[in-house]
This record gives sequence, C-alpha cells and structure tokens, in this order.
Amino acid sequence: MNAIEPTTQRVFSVQWSGDADGYLDLLDQTLLPMELKLLALHTIEEVFEAIVMLRVRGAPAIGIAAAYGVVLGLQKCLSNGNSVGEAREVSVKACEYLATSRPTAVNLFWALDRMKAVVARSTNIASPLDLAQALLREARLIHDDDRRTCHAIGDYGAELLEDNSGVLTHCNTGGLATSEYGTALAAIFTAQDQGKNIHVFADETRPLLQGSRLTAWELQQRGVRCTVICDSMAAQVMREGRIQAVIVGADRITARGDTANKIGTYGVAVLAKHHNIPFYVAAPRSTFDLSLISGDAIQIEQRKADEITRGFGRQTAPSGIDVYNPAFDVTPAELISAIITERGIISPVCEERVRAMVE
Repeated sequence: MNAIEPTTQRVFSVQWSGDADGYLDLLDQTLLPMELKLLALHTIEEVFEAIVMLRVRGAPAIGIAAAYGVVLGLQKCLSNGNSVGEAREVSVKACEYLATSRPTAVNLFWALDRMKAVVARSTNIASPLDLAQALLREARLIHDDDRRTCHAIGDYGAELLEDNSGVLTHCNTGGLATSEYGTALAAIFTAQDQGKNIHVFADETRPLLQGSRLTAWELQQRGVRCTVICDSMAAQVMREGRIQAVIVGADRITARGDTANKIGTYGVAVLAKHHNIPFYVAAPRSTFDLSLISGDAIQIEQRKADEITRGFGRQTAPSGIDVYNPAFDVTPAELISAIITERGIISPVCEERVRAMVE
C-alpha cells in the first residue's frame, strides 16, 4: 500500500454532523499516512476509546472531541423519556467519565469544565433536548474558538521564523492536533502564506512516530519542504548548522512556564540551548494550568509497554523485558525562549509574564 498522495483536499481531525441527535466524525490518525479514514462515532464510549487509542490526539483536538462526546452521552435521554434533572445528571457523569481518558493534556479538562458550566446554568431548561442543544452550542463554540486561536498563534509565531531558515519540530502540532491550522505548525503555515521559505526537519517522535507519520504528511500536503530525521539525529543536524529555530506544541504549561509535551521534547530543548538555537513553544491559553507552579506537579501519562516492544505489530525487544514508557516530559521554563499564544508572545518566560498574558 502506498502513502496518500499530496492533495489540496482539506482534512479536519474533528467534525460534528447534524443537530443534537447527530454524530461525531473523527479522522483515524492511527492509520496515517497510509490510509485516510473517517470514523462515525455515535456513543460516548466510542469517543473515550478514540481518545485513549490516539485515534484523535493533540491537546486541543482531544478537548474538542470530548466536548462533542458529552453531547453523545446525553442522547440516550432524548428517547428514553428522562426528566431534565436526570439529563443534567447524565451530562455531569459524561464529563467525569471522559475526564479519565488521558491525564496530561489540560485542554481536555478545560473543555469539560466548560460543558459542566452549561449544565450548571441549565436550571431553567425545559427538556433534555433543550439541554442537548445548549451543550452542542457550547461544543461548537469550543471548536470555533480553537480555529480562531490557531490562526492568531500562527500570526504571532510566523514573526519569529526567518525566511530561508531551517526549523526543527517534535511530535505533531498541525490541523490533526487541533481544529484546523495547528499551533506550532500554524506558525510554519502562516510563514509559508507570507512567502517565506521554511525547511522543516521533523523528528520521527518515537515510539509512535507522530512526527514522521503525521507532521511530515501534513507538511507534504501543504507543499512545505520537510525532511524526516530520527530523534537521535537532532543534535547532529543542529551541529551542522541546519537549524535556526525549534518550535513545538504543549499539552500543559504551568504558571511559571514549565511545559509538558511529547516525550523527547526536553532533550531537544537541552540541545537547542547548547547550540544557541531559540526554542519556542506554541500553545493556546487553554493549555495553561495556572494552578500549578512547577512542572514537577504535572501528572505524566504512562502508556503500554507494547508501544515500544511491539511497535506497529513487529516485536523489537526481548519478550518479558521491563519497559518504561512515559508519554510526555517537562521542559523547564529556563530552556524556553518564548511561548507563543493567541494573545501574543511571552518572553522571557517567567511567572509574572505568563500570568499577565493568560489571566
């Protein structure tokens, strides 16, 4: 089977079809770059499974999918004759259930908090259908807000990227991880829109290869020059002078700017510091968790051993061997040159500037 050929077709990671009794379309990212397949999800359990299994991934996209998942969780009340009170209870339980899908990406909890706030304000709603419609409106607002946010991040981030420069990325931060344009990749796409020539070096991002499978595919679709490298090659590529900037996304950022992102990001930041290369993080305000000061307090998701020992179905380590598989690491604020948000650029990265931008 050959990889999908470049196309001008616009591909969205998350889409809602219909009204409050509709369903959620998800692009199954586990099949890329070989197959482009949309999944029609009709139950909250299917949304939960899609989040856990990384069929939908990227902090903003997870939050959007979960918001729509709450609507799916309420749909059984529309045909079962439940009271409004029972529908409100089902909605809250749906939020609590989806919150257990993945622990690190704060956008998930932010989106679910917005959905719970709708339920809390629904004391005068007359029927379960009215509640479902109110929740769908909020989910669509979350979705639309992310579209605007991504474009704003792209505008600010493109200012930091010079024409004819090499830019290193890690993991995937484009439209697959968000509603449309991305976070870190939004800066690259916007720079491209401005006529800048950007050469992207995409880390494979082991063990699930989101860089080579997803980022490289998105860049190829957009006609951005891209070279895939193994994670272990980043130091050499920097040493050769091919990289003028590093830009990554984030799954949670503390009040002082410590940033959780896909495993391997911390190592890239250390390398960038050694080679005097600016290291940028691009993320929406919804990714900040101001209740945490230090990155040491961020809960790091631990994933299954077979992602390493049997990656993509082939055994690559001895049977029974011990495996440590954290999905994320934390880059301390002192290694980050700037954080790019939809409101502007935080630099230097410190608690005072983070709070001034985010609060």
